[in-house]
This record gives sequence, structure tokens and C-alpha cells, in this order.
Amino acid sequence: MINETFQKLINKDAFSDIIGQDNTKQQLLSALIMNRHIVIVGSPGIGKTTLAKNVAKLLPSIKANDCEFHCDPSYPLCPSCKDKKQKVIEVKGEKRFVRIQGSPDLTVEDLLGDIDPIKAMQYGPLSVEAFTPGKIFKANNGVLFFDELNRLPEKLQNALLQVLEEGKATIGSYDIDFPANFIFISTMNPEDFAGTERLSEVLLDRLDVVYMGYPETLDIEKKIVKSKSEVIKTIEFPESLLNTTLQFVRYLRENKDLERVPSVRVSIGLYERAQSNALIDNRKKVEMKDVEKALMSVVAHRIRLKPSVKYLMKPEEFVRKELKQYIEEREESGDVP
Repeated sequence: MINETFQKLINKDAFSDIIGQDNTKQQLLSALIMNRHIVIVGSPGIGKTTLAKNVAKLLPSIKANDCEFHCDPSYPLCPSCKDKKQKVIEVKGEKRFVRIQGSPDLTVEDLLGDIDPIKAMQYGPLSVEAFTPGKIFKANNGVLFFDELNRLPEKLQNALLQVLEEGKATIGSYDIDFPANFIFISTMNPEDFAGTERLSEVLLDRLDVVYMGYPETLDIEKKIVKSKSEVIKTIEFPESLLNTTLQFVRYLRENKDLERVPSVRVSIGLYERAQSNALIDNRKKVEMKDVEKALMSVVAHRIRLKPSVKYLMKPEEFVRKELKQYIEEREESGDVP
């Protein structure tokens, strides 16, 4: 069934919380129109969570029972609605956004639910009232955002299969199916990140993959940094120095000796910390030395050197060397802050 909510967003900047990423936005909208399940693949710090929250904000308000599962007033299914009549309220889209953090510590019961022993004694072990629905049902009529899906072990991945295929879950010995009507958006870090699991083929077969990369241009990255950062109003950050700082981050992303490159969080961190360094030194304008002071704290632990390099120098030494080379190249070209 075509999702008319998202069909109406064609030719509009639907995901305005994200700056740039036009191709990613187009792919996401295309999948949402056809009610496809989605996994957004990309490195940390590029806005995957922000994009998913933006989807929830676009959902229209609905009338639902005042319960944590947004039950349809005419067909309530959750235990609290079965137990007593609930007040009907209006629920906005962003209130129907449920986030689950992928982790090996999650259990099937966390996702799907479990029996409450006290209620089982009161209502019977196979009664709906004794069942406590899991996290996925809290996203009913909303967005289920599964962050870092590939940190789930295969057993947990398999627990999602029926829900994604049929829009419902059969729970243990119950003879009824619990509806799970939600938009499924997940994220996945590249497989070389520590702690990640390989997604099972049967789960991946139920997902459309949308790729998301780093900001396409310097101007886009600058807009992101300025819109997402804390600003000390008494401190000036010269535009030319900001360009140099962000260009250095982008310069590192192209470095052949790095396995993992700095994200937009590095750009934001340098912008904020350079300001605070100037404030500490009782100056009203950021200088290059303020950026340099922040480098080790902000950049070094967010990169990973290739094996051919990491045995020769530490990340801190690598960052210093690359900054020196970068500044020298800028000075030779006459392009200095």
C-alpha cells in the first residue's frame, strides 16, 4: 500500500533537519512511499539518527488511547487498555518515535515482551492482561528506530523477522497475534567497527539499504557546524580560520593512511573547543593556536591508522604531522588564515 503521507512530500525538502545529503533523502523518501523497511548505512556522526527523527516529525497526528502503545480506541490490544477504558488523546508524530539501541545485552523478551508473574496469577498465564509487550510495540503507529542494528547477535535479529514480514508478532503460547504497525528505520555502522555483527541474510533480505556519507562540500559542512554547535557569543571565530579548520578535517578524510576518518562530530568539536580555548586565554577572537590545542583531545581518538602506519607512530603524532604538512601546503599556495 502506498503511504500517502510521504507521497505528498514529492518535490519538497521533506527532511529539512538534515543539510545536504540530497541523494540519501531521495532514496529514503522513495522507500517510505512504498512502506519499505530501511537500514541507513554510514559512519558515526553523519546524522543518521537526526534523519530518522525527521521522519517521525512528518507523520500526522492521530487519535489514540492514552497508553504507551498508542492503541486504536476502537480496537485496543495492550494490557492496560484491556484492563480499563483509556482516555483518547491526540498524539503527534514525534511522540511516536521509539529508539532501541542495538546491543548484545538485549533479549528477545526486551524486544517482544514477557509474562508478568503477578498478573499471570491474577488473570491466568495465557491471558493478554498478563503479557507485558516489548519495546517494538511501543512504536505502534509510529517509527521504530533501531540504532546500530548490526550490534545484535543473530538470535535477536531473527526475533525481528516475523514483525518485518507480516507486521505482527506471535508471542509464545498465545493464540493471538499482536499487531506491530510501524515504520522500521535502522542504522548500521561499517562492518569494520568494533563490536559489530554480520547481519543475517534473511534479515538483510527484508531491508532496503540507504547509504549516507560525509557532507558533500565545505559550505554544507560549515552550515552543519554552525547550526549544531554551541556558540560563545563574546568570541569571534574568523571565517577564514573556520574554513581552514574544516578543510583540515576534510583533508584527513582523504588521507590514504587512515582506516577510520574524522566525522562531523570532529568538526563540531574543534569549532566549540577552539572558542573555549580563546575564552580561557581572555581573548575575544579565535586563533590558530586555539584550534591546535584542541586537536589531540578532539581528533586523535576518532581516527584509526592503517596497520602500515600505526606501528610507526601514535595517532597524536600522526595528527601533528598531518597538520604541519597541511599548513605548509596552504602557505605555499598563499591560502593561509
